[in-house]
Amino acid sequence: MQTHQLIIDNLVTAVVLLDADLRVVLINSAAEDLLHTSASHATGLRLQELIVRGDQLFDLLRQALQSEQPFTDRGTHLRLPDSVTMEIDLTVSIITSPQPRLLLEMQTLNRLRRINKDGECIVRQETTRQLIRGLAHQVKNPLGGIRGAAQLLERELASDDLREYTGVIISEVDRLKTLVDSMLGPQRQLNIGPVNILRVLEHVIRLIDAESPGRITWERDYDPSLPRLAADQAQIIQAVMNIARNAREATDGMDDARIKLRSRVIRQFTIGSVRHRLVMQLDIIDNGPGIQPDLEERIFFPMISGRADGTGLGLAITQNIIAQHHGSVQVESRPGYTCFTIYLPFPVEGQRGNSRCE
Repeated sequence: MQTHQLIIDNLVTAVVLLDADLRVVLINSAAEDLLHTSASHATGLRLQELIVRGDQLFDLLRQALQSEQPFTDRGTHLRLPDSVTMEIDLTVSIITSPQPRLLLEMQTLNRLRRINKDGECIVRQETTRQLIRGLAHQVKNPLGGIRGAAQLLERELASDDLREYTGVIISEVDRLKTLVDSMLGPQRQLNIGPVNILRVLEHVIRLIDAESPGRITWERDYDPSLPRLAADQAQIIQAVMNIARNAREATDGMDDARIKLRSRVIRQFTIGSVRHRLVMQLDIIDNGPGIQPDLEERIFFPMISGRADGTGLGLAITQNIIAQHHGSVQVESRPGYTCFTIYLPFPVEGQRGNSRCE
């Protein structure tokens, strides 16, 4: 049994073995994550105790036992005790010997869609990055000439009133240069070290609170057992800050503005085409009006913003930072709920940053 458990724990598909009473006999790591439970808690429980709303599913499972006929059900909806609802692809196989049992294989449709999006996103990211870099370099070169000419002109002007105009030119050129540098993204080599994500989150909260004291109600849902990341702490702070600041701006004018930060460990998770043993999932959730549907697919593109005064660079920079760390950023939005999710792989055993967060 230990060998079997080791094998199924390394599957990305959630696997649950049920007896004739629909009690859990065996559950793998992917199923623990999907059902928000643990093997020690779930083993021996009826499936009805792990899934609070799934009457149609329970009927199908009982029929499969009676008829000894396997089945596949696409788009099954499950509701868990913590009120999370998910849509899954379900395959049920029948084991008749030595006693009747059901083998459930489950994959969330959200995960399948996300993998497809990741693949599209990588191609799109690289194309966009090359276009933006080319544009930024073309803009940056004449900016230096404009600034130099304005400085030379300033020295020739006798009037302070006229020098005020050249001062405006110089300051605006400097602002544009900063903007262009942001478009180019981080140029220096990443300074990789152990990063405690919980300290990063608390640091971001302090910074956002300093910008608008007391306006945001912060909800913390941290997993204290998270290992440390192997990452560039300054860059990770910037990536999280950009999303949190967007959340703050999205809730401007609301009396009950709330931002929730939730951290979790997930196992056997695929980012792009690479499967990782352990990955951090960080959710940044706000109760603002949501992202316009026509913007949601393009929200990470440079120069795309839902605000009239926005530059559209913050999320593009965040995505670039997370991509440099071999991670992924996803968004789900509807009125009253916007969730940006950052996935970052933890270092494999033996690499730096593997100690627990304290």
